[in-house]
Amino acid sequence: MEKAEQVSGDRELTEQMQLDLESWQRLSAVPGIGPVLFRQLVKRFGSPAKVLGASRVELCSLPNIDEKRAQAILEAAGLPLKEGWSTLLQQLGVTILTYRDSNYPEKLLTTYDYPPLLYVKGQLTAADELAVAVVGSRRASSYGQRVAEKLAADLAYHGITVVSGLARGIDSMAHKGALAAGGRTLAVLGSGIDIIYPPEHRVLGEQIARCGALISEFPLGSEPDAGHFPRRNRIISGLSLGVVVVEAGLRSGALLTARFALDQGREVFAVPGSIDAPGSQGTHCLIQEGAKLVQKVEDILEELPVSGKVVDVKSPAQSMTDLSAEEGKLLALVTDQPVPVDNLIAQSGYQASETLSLLLSLEMKGLVQQLSGKRFVRR
Repeated sequence: MEKAEQVSGDRELTEQMQLDLESWQRLSAVPGIGPVLFRQLVKRFGSPAKVLGASRVELCSLPNIDEKRAQAILEAAGLPLKEGWSTLLQQLGVTILTYRDSNYPEKLLTTYDYPPLLYVKGQLTAADELAVAVVGSRRASSYGQRVAEKLAADLAYHGITVVSGLARGIDSMAHKGALAAGGRTLAVLGSGIDIIYPPEHRVLGEQIARCGALISEFPLGSEPDAGHFPRRNRIISGLSLGVVVVEAGLRSGALLTARFALDQGREVFAVPGSIDAPGSQGTHCLIQEGAKLVQKVEDILEELPVSGKVVDVKSPAQSMTDLSAEEGKLLALVTDQPVPVDNLIAQSGYQASETLSLLLSLEMKGLVQQLSGKRFVRR
């Protein structure tokens, strides 16, 4: 009898928690209710559920709530979330953190407009409080890609979590560098956590979720809208002690991330490049404005409150002993000269998706390197 009552009580508690999370999601999705106003409403009424249960008169009595916003809140209160959302979250392995949860990132809480809730696939740990963002151009040069990968690997080797945005170019190389060093990395998305963008980074996203976390403030099913990425960038800098810009044009999201970092009291670093390269104009501008010039990882570490902890990483020689038969077969086809991925698919006989997955694994083990144009070389 006692056991049956306990099971019933646990079920009721679980259902109540789901209802609470539904309220957080509903209120956060109301047009015109940004992060700051969201917190003001919750502080006034006590919880998102109570905000949604407030009357029009109560809502309109607040200084920042006009008739339009009050109507939007009242409409949201009567709209249920999509059926099966909690089951979908479980299937995806996604958890929701609200800013009242104890494991919500502490560093992010120090920013002005931190998100009311975060969708997380993977795991956030105390080690992520020592994090540095590595960001830059989507159209990165081979120089920029090499630098981003090496700096990220060196940061990970020193126990620093690498944060970036999973975009093409510098971002993806930063994630890969951290993974190759056996470290942790966090990817902040400009879409719902169930929509990996760009799609060719789906396998990389899975790797990140296993060795860190994918993070998004946007509801499931949210497409990668252009307006999402500036909002995403403030979270990248907010999670970090500092932001390293590897390559960036004068008008780029990476520079916006650096601006957010300055506003949030974070350190800003920039990697110099050729004076003739458009991708170096943004980083050179940051250096002229006072960002610290970075030539090696020590230039970053000496500005941060880090303990110097070093994680254990595998060398390429050790990685060779960990190859599967499929990885070994594919590695034998990669030479010191760039080989197009189409050639590797044809020569190996593997499906395209399997070939890309194996190549990513080989990259993580430090055995191959991807160049522009989907070409691969032996490292």
